[in-house]
Amino acid sequence: MNANSNTKSWHLNRQINLSVVIQLVLLAGLILGSWVNLQRQLDLLQRDVTQLLQCQKEWKTKFEALSEKSISYEYRLRSLESQLCNKEKPD
Repeated sequence: MNANSNTKSWHLNRQINLSVVIQLVLLAGLILGSWVNLQRQLDLLQRDVTQLLQCQKEWKTKFEALSEKSISYEYRLRSLESQLCNKEKPD
């Protein structure tokens, strides 16, 4: 093989036709559109996570209040039970 035949087989066409330009522009548009859509989806996800965390805080507050009430009622019941037991015991 000589260098001349090797050069001919690797010859590149450097012309850019209109269809290649249109394809590149459309590809860039698709990439940009996908990026914008991804950013919008991330914003929505961030809003949903923020709302979820807020609801979790509210539920935690409600649960703590119910827990306190439950403990309070438990002590009251124990007190009433001990009073009833003391009344039922003969002296």
